[in-house]
Amino acid sequence: MAAQGVQLIPSPDEIMRILKKTGAFREGHFVYPNGKHTAHYFQMPLAFRYYDTARVLAVALSRKFRVERDIASQLPKISIISPSSGGIPVAFGVRDALSAQQIYWAEQENGKRMFRQYVNQGDINPCIIVDDIIRSGHAIEETVELVRSLGAPIIGCGAIVRFTSAPNLIEGVPIKSLVEFDEKFYDSADACGECKAGAPEEHVRF
Repeated sequence: MAAQGVQLIPSPDEIMRILKKTGAFREGHFVYPNGKHTAHYFQMPLAFRYYDTARVLAVALSRKFRVERDIASQLPKISIISPSSGGIPVAFGVRDALSAQQIYWAEQENGKRMFRQYVNQGDINPCIIVDDIIRSGHAIEETVELVRSLGAPIIGCGAIVRFTSAPNLIEGVPIKSLVEFDEKFYDSADACGECKAGAPEEHVRF
């Protein structure tokens, strides 16, 4: 049964084709707000603006969790949590695929990650934290801390894309993803191959 579920998950190459087709993955010369340069850029909301594409991606990620016996045995009494507003479409899609009972999303306020949904101690079921992309892992780490402060156990973490430079394990919980992307970042223009080639820069927000 588990093996059959795994076969239903599209390969990383298939996922990348979807992201390229929707414009969610681009190649070029990009400069992040922190000044780092890179030749690739993921803008995941562009993939989630299409219902059919959003469903394929969310269902595929949900199957990574469903094949885990410990998670499957607790369905549907679990929560799906997004670390930020960007991951909300993923969270809703995974919630729908797993028929989870609860969904929450965290937000940054005054430099601190928190829930605006007036969540109280003990309100949250065992939870899975999902996001669209994990670049550094900081958002997931902060959300894990937030959720644990409310007394909720974390039974899963995942994203559509995880950069290989990010952690693959948080507080003993493996991070599942559909694509593991080996991104190369350059700390300055002097070190950037695209700069040396004279490629036009595009400054991106995140």
